[in-house]
Amino acid sequence: MSSSPRRARRYAAALALPLAITLNALPALADPSPDPVPPDRASSTAQNGVALMRVVVADQSGVDKLLALGVDLAEYSKPVDGGIEVHAVLSPEEARSLRDQGFDVRDAISDQSDYTANLAERRQALAAASADAAETDTLTPLRAEWFTSLDNQRFLSVEVKTSATDAQTVLTATWDSGPGTAPDSGGSTTMSRFTDAGQYMYHRFNSPLPITETPTQVTITSSRGGSVTVPVTKWLGEPREAPSKHYVQDFVDHYMDPTEVTGRIVALAKQFPNISEIVDLPNKTNGYRRQAQAQFGTGSGSALASTFYVTSKAYGSEGGNDVSVALANPGTASAPLSVAVNGKDVVVNLATDASGAVTSTATQVVAALNGDSAASALLTAALYRTSTGAGVVAAAPAAKLTDNLKAPATVSRQPFQMKALRIGKSRDGSKTGVFLYCQEHAREWVTPLTCVETAERLLRNYALDADTKKLVNNLDIFIVPTMNPDGAHYSMYDYNMQRKNMVNYCAADGSDPARRNSWGVDLNRNFSVGSVFDGYNGGSTTCTGETFSGPSELSEPETRNEVWLTEKFPNIKFAMNTHSYGGYFMWPPGAYKTAGRETLPRPDLGTEEYFWNASTHILSAVQGWRGTAIWPGRTGPVIDVLYSAAGNSADEFWYNKGIIGWDFEVGADVYDPATNRYNAVGFQPPFDEGHEEAMEFSNGQIGILEVAQMYQKDKQKPESKLVVTDRTDTSATFTFSVDEPANVYYTLDGSRPTLSSPKLTSSGMREGAAKITVDKTTEVHWFAMDLAGNVEKNYKPDGNGKNYNTETVTVDKAPVVPLTVTASSRCTGTLAYVAVTAVNAGDAPATIELNTPFGKKTVADVAPGKQAYQSFNTRAGQVDAGTVTVKATATIGGKQIISSYDAAHGASSCG
Repeated sequence: MSSSPRRARRYAAALALPLAITLNALPALADPSPDPVPPDRASSTAQNGVALMRVVVADQSGVDKLLALGVDLAEYSKPVDGGIEVHAVLSPEEARSLRDQGFDVRDAISDQSDYTANLAERRQALAAASADAAETDTLTPLRAEWFTSLDNQRFLSVEVKTSATDAQTVLTATWDSGPGTAPDSGGSTTMSRFTDAGQYMYHRFNSPLPITETPTQVTITSSRGGSVTVPVTKWLGEPREAPSKHYVQDFVDHYMDPTEVTGRIVALAKQFPNISEIVDLPNKTNGYRRQAQAQFGTGSGSALASTFYVTSKAYGSEGGNDVSVALANPGTASAPLSVAVNGKDVVVNLATDASGAVTSTATQVVAALNGDSAASALLTAALYRTSTGAGVVAAAPAAKLTDNLKAPATVSRQPFQMKALRIGKSRDGSKTGVFLYCQEHAREWVTPLTCVETAERLLRNYALDADTKKLVNNLDIFIVPTMNPDGAHYSMYDYNMQRKNMVNYCAADGSDPARRNSWGVDLNRNFSVGSVFDGYNGGSTTCTGETFSGPSELSEPETRNEVWLTEKFPNIKFAMNTHSYGGYFMWPPGAYKTAGRETLPRPDLGTEEYFWNASTHILSAVQGWRGTAIWPGRTGPVIDVLYSAAGNSADEFWYNKGIIGWDFEVGADVYDPATNRYNAVGFQPPFDEGHEEAMEFSNGQIGILEVAQMYQKDKQKPESKLVVTDRTDTSATFTFSVDEPANVYYTLDGSRPTLSSPKLTSSGMREGAAKITVDKTTEVHWFAMDLAGNVEKNYKPDGNGKNYNTETVTVDKAPVVPLTVTASSRCTGTLAYVAVTAVNAGDAPATIELNTPFGKKTVADVAPGKQAYQSFNTRAGQVDAGTVTVKATATIGGKQIISSYDAAHGASSCG
């Protein structure tokens, strides 16, 4: 088992200290430094293999024994399987001696290599900080917004990036309290430094700041001297218009399990057959079912070695729950171990010795059960976790095996037929498709209500509301309210915090009954793009881990159903994966590799801008229900606002299918003015709160459909223009602005721009369009194309037309005094010389100064075409290769111009 880098660093300091071992109390342990230390190494940090090690003892008496022996124990202790884990600073000799004495000394948490790495990291950080301190930093504002949320409370959110990324750089934000007020009248606060995967991202407030007045601008100052002032804009814009008076909504009044949810959409399809239908997804789930089990022994302390468990071959619902196992003491001396089976009742007759005492160990009983043909047809037996199986088992009365499932009989134990509700007037693939899916994670009870509410609104308002009719007529909508029916049933009836599905991929050491709440695959880590199997962060390969990614990509029928739907219906261009409960609105990329924070490719600039523009529309719809605002800092790519989620579905659809995919996290932290705290709502809030979340995020799903409808109907061509942002004597810098989210393709060599030409990129995360710098007058050709495929001016990139945009970016270079300069070395007798020639290549007389390490010469009024020359004696027999400098001064255009040139010469040896 490896330790985390954070934990390794936590203990690294301990490794620089000598061991606190009382050697008299621990005669069996070797001296950690058996060889004499030379005087010049007395202060050395060499540790001779010393490391911080895990040691597991059976109970507190084992800890006391270690202390009595003088072992250097860290301040750490926790219960584990088999006893108590403590940490000790040990040399290899000490670790070996403790093992010889019977102590369970395990792996190292950290060793001298961690200590060395920490020192190197420290030196690097100090060097970077020293370099940063030498110059004023540059501040790049990313966003500054105010917004209202719930009861019209007002908040401020600011994000700024500094070029000085060390932790010593402190940013302070100050803001006014409205137009015409003092710059610091609104308030001031220190900003938090945000890092991810060890990389500096930007500075921000940890949470939006409650404010009383609406600011117009905010000033951020840095301890390094940088400063920037930016306007504060409103987040989410104006409230949306209320729906028509005939619009009906609010169709959920309790939490529903997957059986009920699926029944609802089936009933809706039957009621509205002209505009909806059910699509059966091809892969049935494993089902709400498990094998039945029973455990013998407590699995802790001294009883661990005699603990084992049995698992039925059949699912509990298919006969496994009828199997029983008894451990019988035959009551006679010298009895052999045997197994008897009567129907589904298994009796293990334990072996005894000459005195009649039971002698059968757990290992022997497990072997007997697995080796008996009748018993092994009913069940398998296994030792409990790390048990050695050497302990003698105790007799036990017949115990019925059980699958421990508690759902009522209305919940089928058979493989679940997942269904999608398809809504649309034209369901022939001709309309833009939208895929809305909920409850990939079982414990998120609000999310299926959101999908059900959206389905009800669409179908029941079709005949009543003109806007709804347009959505249904112009789109092809697929709604799957529960992507994880098995896990969701388990969450509702057995273990409410179940995240994964119910499939158990654990081997025997992870499959005992006490592990049953840890089995399953995290469906949103089981996809094929950016997965843990490709080295991306945020998924687990441990079968009991909460983010277990499965044995392979797309191993689960649930995830294969999602992929099938997008392949079966290629008209799907938009998707929304609804989760809970953090109050987020996100999009790809969703995964990175921790080393260097190597991310999946970010969307191009036009797509990124489309995501941002759409978010305003969609989140305004969410806010329209009861005023909840998704925080600006919780809106953006998954990796920027949450964490890396290896193998998630939004990445699967975007990178493999080009589907614009979002992720909702319903719910939001609610600010309590009385305590000045933000309170989370959780996965299963009281239904009153859950109901409100379902209503507001159903609003958001309708908003997504409206965005898709605008895409479907979009025939408007984008318009762009070239904007020069900076100009110097030797260069010009420009970018492009577009009136809608679109990509700009351009050329700088006079050629015709195509879709293969360079594309305008982002200058950085949330920093807008990149800037292009040219060092000479350049004719720029370009065009813009939006995500719907509309091209500016109806230009045909693959054609022969020339109706692209053209503009010349001029570079007015400062005048120079043109010279042609040469330098060479030569020998005259035994002495070396350096000869310098400078020809005036301009139109005006110039004063030319020749400079070498061996002297200088100034020649005044060198006429155009004439030269200044001098051969400089080095007064040595050889000269190394070097450089000379020539400076020319002339009056050009009424101004005195000074130009400087360098020229190299070779080496000469004149001996």
